[in-house]
Amino acid sequence: MYQLLNTDGRAKRGVFHTVHGTIQTPVFMNVGTAAAIKGAVSTQDLKEVKCQVALCNTYHLHLRPGDKVVQQLGGLQNFMVWDRPILTDSGGFQVFSLTALRTIKEEGVYFSSHIDGRKIFMGPEESMQIQSNLASTIAMAFDECPPYPATREYMQNSVDRTTRWLERCIKEMKKLNEAEGTLNKDQMLFGINQGGTFADIRIEHAKVISALDLPGYSLGGLAVGESHEEMYHILEEVVPYLPQNKPTYLMGVGTPENILEAVDRGVDFFDCVLPARNGRHGTVYTNQGKMNILNARFELDDQPIANDCGCPACQHYSRAYIRHLLKAKEMLGMRLCVEHNLYFFNTLMEEIRQAIEENRYQAFKKEKLEGFQQGV
Repeated sequence: MYQLLNTDGRAKRGVFHTVHGTIQTPVFMNVGTAAAIKGAVSTQDLKEVKCQVALCNTYHLHLRPGDKVVQQLGGLQNFMVWDRPILTDSGGFQVFSLTALRTIKEEGVYFSSHIDGRKIFMGPEESMQIQSNLASTIAMAFDECPPYPATREYMQNSVDRTTRWLERCIKEMKKLNEAEGTLNKDQMLFGINQGGTFADIRIEHAKVISALDLPGYSLGGLAVGESHEEMYHILEEVVPYLPQNKPTYLMGVGTPENILEAVDRGVDFFDCVLPARNGRHGTVYTNQGKMNILNARFELDDQPIANDCGCPACQHYSRAYIRHLLKAKEMLGMRLCVEHNLYFFNTLMEEIRQAIEENRYQAFKKEKLEGFQQGV
């Protein structure tokens, strides 16, 4: 259940109650694709850097180790030793990114595994069954993430099919939640709004799926090639047609700047691989913008990554040492940078929540965006 605590303009401050604990929103979800954060970060570490929700990937876990293996081991909560909420994506985005390896039909998608080439079929029912086996807190509906750019005709047909698939997902999840032996009978389903950059298609789709009264709603198919301005425009147009009293999730977004702008337009759930991916390559986030710690100018720099940061890396280690670790290909270097970035993102979300509570979000956003432009 979602509880709206305050609004500041369109920005929302809420609490989402789940069977696996309460989520304070706006929230950034850390991406643990294969039930782990890339960069040797444990679930104990995740708590230390203030992560609230883990996002795991249905497609990857279905292939390896297999969702039935995870089910036999008590679900993802037990498997990865994480006693907080978990969101699983439906597998749709990964399947549709395998352009050369898949065929879309009304019943679902036929595709070849990127690991060993074996033939696999996934439709709405299969996606729900896999996610039920994984026993996540929140399951995502199976949808098509259309390519960018796409013609209006292609987009309309795709969105219509996504709606039909959503109805099948709802029916299948109800059946699974009532079935004997289901690990999480309180699993929730979020619907996904699609339509590319066609605002009218997205608005109509938002109206249709909102009428289904689901626990939450996502905007998919953004940050896939369109400009930031196009994405912000779509959010401005479409978010008002999604229920304000439910979580609104912008999938796969994004940068700190994207998050600040999207919160201002009514979004309150985010996920992105950037903090972990960039951290593994030595790019770290600060309130003065990004820095590449591999740069030669940090060779003798005994300061922490950021003087105003309370993360484990900044509390103990210098830029010079972390740079050395990365240069020496020591895994600890990656780990410290990923921990720092996740801590930075989660601290940013805390500050966002406080600013909305105190009705000063516009001033806060302006100050943060100006700070990011300074450069380290």
